[in-house]
Amino acid sequence: MKSKKKLFILTFLLLNIYGLLCGVIYFFQENLIFLPSLLSQEHTFEMEYPFEEIMLNTTDGAQLNGLHFKAENSKGVILYYHGNAGDLQGWGETTQYFVEMNYSVIVMDYRGYGKSTGKKSMENLYADAELWYDFTKKEYQENQITVYGRSLGTTFATYVASQNKVKNLVLEAPYYSMEEIAKSRFSFLPIKLLLHYKFPTYQYINQVNCPITIYHGTKDKVIDYQQGKRLFESIVKENKNLITIPEGRHNDLVSLKEYSNTINEVLEKY
Repeated sequence: MKSKKKLFILTFLLLNIYGLLCGVIYFFQENLIFLPSLLSQEHTFEMEYPFEEIMLNTTDGAQLNGLHFKAENSKGVILYYHGNAGDLQGWGETTQYFVEMNYSVIVMDYRGYGKSTGKKSMENLYADAELWYDFTKKEYQENQITVYGRSLGTTFATYVASQNKVKNLVLEAPYYSMEEIAKSRFSFLPIKLLLHYKFPTYQYINQVNCPITIYHGTKDKVIDYQQGKRLFESIVKENKNLITIPEGRHNDLVSLKEYSNTINEVLEKY
């Protein structure tokens, strides 16, 4: 009897823990996926290069904040979708790497990041990504637009490139889908039923008609290298390139020679 009672208690505890974990994934997934920092609406951006601050209004009343760096003698424009943490102050500084290469850059904050407002959903975020492309298209010819995604932003970049006739798509540390990332970390949970933000990059990438370049480091602890490799291998078109960076981690690729020695050719080749 005692052993049966112990087994019952253990089973009860395990089921409660399992249920708790399911609840955390279901109700708090935004807190796990999105790690924004906020800026006051009065925040003044300070950057090395001149820029224009932009506010776009969405159909549901959100306001999206972005920066537009206009390079002298611009080689084209990079529409940059950033990662899941931080805000536009930091990401604006990051993208000045490309301004130094004489590219104009448009970079934005997602809903709930920096000065941007609005309720998140997978549908809203994809629509916002397209809204920024529409803005860029008013300023530049489509054959001048390179769509660049980093980490979380790679799914938005891929979606936008799949819907438009862009010059080039560059993905830095991409993932096959958010669902696959979650499954790799919580394989014992019914992720397919729990996850609102599935972000299926693989569904869009074969609708992209421009050249595709993927950068991924083999030591990436945030988005495993195999995610980027699997996404690359899912591309059926020939005009694709996977640049593997040995020892590269999630946040240091631009500082490594495999990136710096190739990025200029990647951006100018096509």
